Amino acid sequence: MTAESSAAQSTTATSSQRLTLRKGEKLRHRSLVESLFKEGSSLYEFPIRLTWRAIDEETLRNTFRDHVPQPIDTLQMLITVPKKKRRHAVDRVLMRRRIREAYRLNRKEFLGDIEAEGSIRTLSMAFIYLHDKNLPYSTIERKIKLLLKKLADKIASRQDKTDSRDSIETV
Repeated sequence: MTAESSAAQSTTATSSQRLTLRKGEKLRHRSLVESLFKEGSSLYEFPIRLTWRAIDEETLRNTFRDHVPQPIDTLQMLITVPKKKRRHAVDRVLMRRRIREAYRLNRKEFLGDIEAEGSIRTLSMAFIYLHDKNLPYSTIERKIKLLLKKLADKIASRQDKTDSRDSIETV
């Protein structure tokens, strides 16, 4: 009986900590994608460029006419592999899968950093693969980790600057 209950508990713990990408984590609204590429900033770690944009609650509300669609999470991402770089669809799909898997497994710690930030409602990100050859998953994962760390540092330093401005204004 004890073994059954412990097995049930482990199953419950595993299902509550699933690392799946939900619909709300996929960047798919045209207005958000267009504003990301128009107003976003970029980080680069060969062979991947990360274009990102932090959006607060008011800006997000103003982006849509009537209301903000329900499933928009704190982190939203898209992956693009240009046809000019990888001519065959099989290769583009392979690299998209590798990037998505590396992001999916390494986003948990990054999400904690973003939620600690507080002023960011949504962080839109686009991963763009720039190499003309398929790279192994280990290389892709290492580069994704570096990009996420760079982005977390950039957001933290941006927050530090706004905190110092607020303290100067109050003095």
